Amino acid sequence: MTIRNWVKFFFNALLIGGAITAVVGLVVRWEFFSSLWSDGEYFQFLGAFLWMVFLGFTMSVVAQMGFFAYLTIHQFGVNMFRSLTLWNWVQVVIIGFVIFDLIYFRFMKGNSDYVSLYIFWMLVLLGTAFVTAYLKAQWTKKHTFIPALFFMIAVTTLEWLPALMVKTGNIEQWSTILLFPLVAVNSYQLLILPKYNRQSDEDQAKLEARREERKSKKQQKKQAKKSKA
Repeated sequence: MTIRNWVKFFFNALLIGGAITAVVGLVVRWEFFSSLWSDGEYFQFLGAFLWMVFLGFTMSVVAQMGFFAYLTIHQFGVNMFRSLTLWNWVQVVIIGFVIFDLIYFRFMKGNSDYVSLYIFWMLVLLGTAFVTAYLKAQWTKKHTFIPALFFMIAVTTLEWLPALMVKTGNIEQWSTILLFPLVAVNSYQLLILPKYNRQSDEDQAKLEARREERKSKKQQKKQAKKSKA
């Protein structure tokens, strides 16, 4: 990927993370935001809203770091197992362990008053993962389904885990707020990366064509000078 396309990729993901977090934060913490507005504390309202945007930017950067780390791990896994099929089966097993860990250690041992919220989290995570993996397989190659599913479930959970491990404060609200930018940015990265790669290849081809054109012009000028001499 060229630097220009990477910058576009980075800032688009950044904007998605900021926008999603701001909207979800406004909805989830509406009681807090509405009290500021009703009390006429508009600057505090704006500050809290902008803080949500900044939080979304941070989650976007975390998601992008996780994405490029997974690309390295995926290549390492293929080389280590020397078979994409075997590596995919390993990823399926890891997906099973991650889901078990979420359900048993995070949700079943959590606050029993939030069972419906835990179910909602799983529906968002798994639903987004399967839809994204399906689209990835349809738009690229069928064998990308398992790696995309692994990334959306295992890597997103790893990025989300620090919020789940907190035991004090409004953990349910913040875990909900942080889940959405992670799944949104990760879905965006998986689905849009081939577009930027193709654009980078086209840019490189155009650059090479311009270089060849300049070389040919220089050669023509040299030949013209020699013929005049």
